[in-house]
Amino acid sequence: MLYNTVTQMIGQTPVMAIDIPHRGSTLVLKLEKNNPGGSMKDRMARSMVVAALRDKRLAAGGTIVESSSGNTGVGLALAALEFGLRLIAVVDHHAAPDKIRMMRALGAEIRYVEGHFAEDQVAVVERQHLARQLGAQLPNALFMNQSDNPANPDGYADLVDELLAQIPHGIDAFVGCVGTGGSMTGISQRLKRHNPAVRTIAVEPAGSIVFGKPGHPYYQSGTGTPAGDEVGKVLDYGCIDEGVQVTDAHAFETARYIARRKGLLVGGSTGGAIYKALEFIASGKLTGTVVTIVADGGEKYLSTIFDDQWMAKRYLLDPMIVDRLDEWLYGSGPVTCR
Repeated sequence: MLYNTVTQMIGQTPVMAIDIPHRGSTLVLKLEKNNPGGSMKDRMARSMVVAALRDKRLAAGGTIVESSSGNTGVGLALAALEFGLRLIAVVDHHAAPDKIRMMRALGAEIRYVEGHFAEDQVAVVERQHLARQLGAQLPNALFMNQSDNPANPDGYADLVDELLAQIPHGIDAFVGCVGTGGSMTGISQRLKRHNPAVRTIAVEPAGSIVFGKPGHPYYQSGTGTPAGDEVGKVLDYGCIDEGVQVTDAHAFETARYIARRKGLLVGGSTGGAIYKALEFIASGKLTGTVVTIVADGGEKYLSTIFDDQWMAKRYLLDPMIVDRLDEWLYGSGPVTCR
């Protein structure tokens, strides 16, 4: 097919199966890293821009303002180019440097929040405040506010349609990351409309407050809700069967494991979702065809989670996690979910 714009290439991403025959299950990965901006956020970013233009909240030549850890900003930069808009991305030190470079390369203006923050502290509250302020002050500007924007979950309708076509024998469970709640809600709601029996498991970083656990800093980027922030209004708890947490070490070691065992570079939050999916399969809590999303690629994290020195300095290397993953994929016997 011949495309005229980059955004026309959003979607129709491939799937990759990891068979686990001794568990009687298959883990299917939807490779959203293959979108032109490198993440699943391309879908919802364009959805939010189209909705804002349609509803006259954003006019031609206007300015999009958004708080982002990177992937949403890249997706919005692509949409801004398509519709002739300007993008101001409000970021903090937690964003992967290559994501910042990508946004700049696509013409986005970057604004950093001010303040002193720990390396593993996500400054979402400060980002949201600055983005809201800029959206109100600048002429013909709109703060997209992905956490509360209904066009966020709506942007994943095509993803579910693709999954149902790609896996015609049916989906038994979905394990996904939860941050703003847009992708988890959009995907889970639509899967359950198709088949109410689908089990949905939402994964947040240990330290996130989405499911009421105590908040503390974490390194996982673009996922979870840090202490002090509010859970996004787009999150529908009613479509989630179970919410679980994953530590930075488990998430990052799994991402590294998938690279070395399967040749697939995935981001840290995806590593966390894969870890929990395999844990649930190994325990017998999930069976059949289990789907998770490769939200973005590991290429953006080569200087962090795929760097041995970076991992070691933060005490995130744990060979026991690798042994456990080998057992779950290639060994035998049930294990207990942690």
